[in-house]
Amino acid sequence: MPGKLKVKIVAGRHLPVMDRASDLTDAFVEVKFGNTTFKTDVYLKSLNPQWNSEWFKFEVDDEDLQDEPLQITVLDHDTYSANDAIGKVYIDIDPLLYSEAATVISGWFPIYDTIHGIRGEINVVVKVDLFNDLNRFRQSSCGVKFFCTTSIPKCYRAVIIHGFVEELVVNEDPEYQWIDRIRTPRASNEARQRLISLMSGELQRKIGLKVLEMRGNAVVGYLQCFDLEGESGLVVRAIGTACTLDKLSSPAAFLPACNSPSKEMKEIPFNEDPNPNTHSSGPSTPLKNQTYSFSPSKSYSRQSSSSDTDLSLTPKTGMGSGSAGKEGGPFKALLRQQTQSALEQREFPFFTLTAFPPGFLVHVGGVVSARSVKLLDRIHNPDEPETRDAWWAEIRQEIKSHAKALGCHAVVGYSESTSICEEVCILSASGTAAVLNPRFLQDGTVEGCLEQRLEENLPAGCGFCHIPYDELNMPFPAHLTYCYNCRKQKVPDVLFTTIDLPIDATVIGKGCLIQARLCRLKKKAQAEANATAISNLLPFMEYEVHTQLMNKLKLKGMNALFGLRIQITVGENMLMGLASATGVYLAALPTPGGIQIAGKTPNDGSYEQHISHMQKKINDTIAKNKELYEINPPEVSEEIIGSPIPEPRQRSRLLRSQSESSDEVTELDLSHGKKDAFVLEIDDTDAMEDVHSLLTDVPPPSGFYSCNTEIMPGINNWTSEIQMFTSVRVIRLSSLNLTNQALNKNFNDLCENLLKSLYFKLRSMIPCCLCHVNFTVSLPEDELIQVTVTAVAITFDKNQALQTTKTHVEKSLQRASTDNEELLQFPLELCSDSLPSHPFPPAKAVTVEKASPMGEGNFRNRSAPPCANSTVGVVKMTPLSFIPGAKITKYLGIINMFFIRETTSLREEGGVSGFLHAFIAEVFAMVRAHVAALGGNAVVSYIMKQCVFMENPNKNQAQCLINVSGDAVVFVRESELEVVSTQQPTANCQPSCTGGEVTT
Repeated sequence: MPGKLKVKIVAGRHLPVMDRASDLTDAFVEVKFGNTTFKTDVYLKSLNPQWNSEWFKFEVDDEDLQDEPLQITVLDHDTYSANDAIGKVYIDIDPLLYSEAATVISGWFPIYDTIHGIRGEINVVVKVDLFNDLNRFRQSSCGVKFFCTTSIPKCYRAVIIHGFVEELVVNEDPEYQWIDRIRTPRASNEARQRLISLMSGELQRKIGLKVLEMRGNAVVGYLQCFDLEGESGLVVRAIGTACTLDKLSSPAAFLPACNSPSKEMKEIPFNEDPNPNTHSSGPSTPLKNQTYSFSPSKSYSRQSSSSDTDLSLTPKTGMGSGSAGKEGGPFKALLRQQTQSALEQREFPFFTLTAFPPGFLVHVGGVVSARSVKLLDRIHNPDEPETRDAWWAEIRQEIKSHAKALGCHAVVGYSESTSICEEVCILSASGTAAVLNPRFLQDGTVEGCLEQRLEENLPAGCGFCHIPYDELNMPFPAHLTYCYNCRKQKVPDVLFTTIDLPIDATVIGKGCLIQARLCRLKKKAQAEANATAISNLLPFMEYEVHTQLMNKLKLKGMNALFGLRIQITVGENMLMGLASATGVYLAALPTPGGIQIAGKTPNDGSYEQHISHMQKKINDTIAKNKELYEINPPEVSEEIIGSPIPEPRQRSRLLRSQSESSDEVTELDLSHGKKDAFVLEIDDTDAMEDVHSLLTDVPPPSGFYSCNTEIMPGINNWTSEIQMFTSVRVIRLSSLNLTNQALNKNFNDLCENLLKSLYFKLRSMIPCCLCHVNFTVSLPEDELIQVTVTAVAITFDKNQALQTTKTHVEKSLQRASTDNEELLQFPLELCSDSLPSHPFPPAKAVTVEKASPMGEGNFRNRSAPPCANSTVGVVKMTPLSFIPGAKITKYLGIINMFFIRETTSLREEGGVSGFLHAFIAEVFAMVRAHVAALGGNAVVSYIMKQCVFMENPNKNQAQCLINVSGDAVVFVRESELEVVSTQQPTANCQPSCTGGEVTT
């Protein structure tokens, strides 16, 4: 569709002084789109110019509207020398191309300079007029909606979930095109920002074309990443799930339900627990990084595999709904046959969703992952994407084969990531193997009787735990028992998944954040020798990380992990691993056994006494954790344990005879009752240190809970008080003569101290929960370690006595918002909490905290004046896909922004802490301004996908690159909806749209 882009420059304000003689500025504006540039008149001697220009009109194709950003440059006019640049604004036109999105972009935009930061604001109005074009060979994908959220967006329903879409584009990095000339920081950074904006638009358009070919109209779970490959190029990648969505536009669809919802339309209010029982779950979070299924059991052996990383050693299953009863066998066979036929047309049956509509998942087989180490200098033509496409195709094919080995035809909760250091690149991909319900994958191809039988055979709260693979021909050793809920199907003793906790899961007690941390030194090497060393280290690192996860899960007295994310980061002389997940106790799985220490040293009285002392501490810790997290599972009576199993053993024998397994396969121990303890072998000093490290994880202070999923399991009485924050710590190692043990201890202390500082600064919000806790570790330079944490603190009503405290906090926030200053719950810190002097000196430790109050408070940057849009007010920001106490009424488009900031006066700007603090504040301000210009009042599913920091303290220089994304939305408070609902006839009330419903 050809179109007309119209731009009007209205005014500017708070511009910097560019003329020292008059302390004023002679400002004018260049408006550029594609190869066409317009200029406004010069407004002489003013820091608040009023241009009120005519409409600048660009005749363009919609393909260009998707690829190109609108570039607005503010300059200071000089008569006898070159004009001085004040700053730039990049505006994405894509949100105006949706049929139901905004019709105009209008508002005050911060003028951003990569050296000086925000330098005033400019008021711009942008409109787009499109004309119908029936060209079937067009290369645009106008109308395809993009969502960052990894669940079906609120106020939409999915007619069909088509599947995986991916694309990548490659270009030369401008940062490495200045080698033969004198590098100009501003020119280099602006060229880089503009190029990434172009590549991002082109990538989104190409993915949209693939969605149109699949007859879809939306991409859910859209994840875009940048790979800075140095001289090899700049790569922009994206993956997502193609869907056909229907907008629920009925006026009553946004009102509270006044009648019972049907099976197809379940009502899940934002501020209520999805299930009134002893559990809580909710929409899930975007998972960026890889996971890998593994858990050591009492006796195990590693299975041979042709891949770089092995399949799980014990089954880790996820969500879904399994069949039950005597007809389970034929029903499973029919379901799998139809699912397989529905997925055969897809090259990669992957889904980036992590939270699903009821009935979408039938079974989950386990977590599957793959990693590969590549050399960037082996790329023949850096400008062509073919080599990188082949690399990712190889990884995806391996994931697909792993899922097939688990008896599954699809992978859910799928994510991809990279870690790059010089010429070495680690590619990682992970997901959870699953069996899906084909009625969501095809439009009207499944018989109604199958749907009806599926609904009738849904075991309440335990179907997702049932194994989908042949129990007598498993690719890994496992301990299976019959489900402790329905007693009809087999379940594993431990469960790991990358997805969110299912809505119907029966959880006992509360959940908690569980982390595994690991550092490993490696020798500095070049090219192939370096890649070989990393490849040799990876399997052992993953083994140790998963051993830590299993030990800590047992120590918490829990039996399942959700939202598992494992990140392996490569540096010049070390590898770092960080795993995060939310531990829970699932009622369907057996009670976890304790941890038993076994020594392999000669008989020594003092040593035996030490072992017994450690054993007692472990037992006491398990008991305290069970009390802390309220884990009190009901006792299983002997009558239930001895009850006959509905499923005949002959079926297992039949399946076994059809498989390639030998008759010599030993029978699995399927006994019920108390499980044997998990044994830790102590055979050297390192093993003893591992046991000590288990006991160093201090639980959160009273009144605090934490998880890396969107909603804390076991808590359901959320309030509307919510606060987002970002924390960045950059630490420089003091010496290269470090050991793995010292690195592990100090890395563990760093993460623990970071969490403790968050608890301390959020103490006024008690009781509260830190949800969506997302840790990212990177090694940007030889001796530099960077840890970034984003999370959201949500309060919940524990008792009425705390209402006084909340009122006091809200009043203080109101008083602070009346001042024209930036509201900071977290003060600027020039050094962090006390850390060990070796190897992490506190002088280089840094903490950057940014708060985003969701209540009455305001949050603005001191250097950026408040937005003058009276109709929008403060733009809320949250990493959650919803806003507690509110309903999302409209999605305005995706926010995907990339910023570069550089300084040559690092010490003068407050050091690393001051530099990062100011930059993150400016990023928040610019995101809010763009959302407000679209007419939105919130950003949901917000995520800081990348934060790359580089420092040269000797030259007083630093550079930081930040990439953020989210969904711009319009929301309405439920208190406002109640007023509207009283005016609606009760006979016409329908269930309110809170997202996730799927109909065919």
